[in-house]
Amino acid sequence: MKNAAALSGQPPATGQVAGDGPRRAEPESSPAASTDLSTRDRVTQLLLERGATTAAQLGSALGLSPAAIRRHLDAMLADGDVVAREQVVRGSRGRGRPAKVFVLTEAGRVRCGTHHYDNMATAALRWIARTGGPEAVEEFAAEQVSALEARCQAAMEDAGDDPLARAEALAGALTAEGYAANASTIASGGQLCQHHCPVAHVAADFPQLCEAETAVISRLVGTHVQRLATIAHGDGVCTTHIPAQPRQSPRAGSPSGNTVTTVRTDR
Repeated sequence: MKNAAALSGQPPATGQVAGDGPRRAEPESSPAASTDLSTRDRVTQLLLERGATTAAQLGSALGLSPAAIRRHLDAMLADGDVVAREQVVRGSRGRGRPAKVFVLTEAGRVRCGTHHYDNMATAALRWIARTGGPEAVEEFAAEQVSALEARCQAAMEDAGDDPLARAEALAGALTAEGYAANASTIASGGQLCQHHCPVAHVAADFPQLCEAETAVISRLVGTHVQRLATIAHGDGVCTTHIPAQPRQSPRAGSPSGNTVTTVRTDR
């Protein structure tokens, strides 16, 4: 990055060379940070290939000092990518405590991209669609969210009957399930937002998953809802609108069942 003297038009200080024209700004990330990341990737790959490995073995394979390899392993331990265990020694063992070995956790393996759960789930749903038709996919989706519905229902026992109050309770229940949800009141009623979707990649190909989830929200809130946006379709958040309730009770003979509507707002 050009120094202050160069930017102000002043002559460069001794030992500095003035450029012939404007220079590009230096990148914010330091070379050390990039090196750390690439080294950590190499450590991860070695653990993936070899399984349980000592720090000394890793350092020897990567040409790193004991202090350097320990720094990387400590960071990976803190992030939950590896766990340390005592090395199993068969037969007679010498004096001293056994060396520790490091093993990748499930989270560490997922970072490697070795588990393609989304691809497998999508392939499974395609097979269901081919062999059982769209109705089979819908039935599968409904069954998948049934357990979630039961858990949320239990968490909402004291929420009362008001749909907006129930939406707030539902947001708390969904957050506990990992959906990072929140509810808010707006002029036309209420709004339930989910900032994370665990099946977004699969639901992009099979909207039945979103529809089944929306039906669950409708039943739990106790009123008709409209799904306005979904992460699966490229939106930043899954947004469900809860219309304001009419002041008067519905007339006799009017439909009493809850309905679900999906409305796209990005078109």
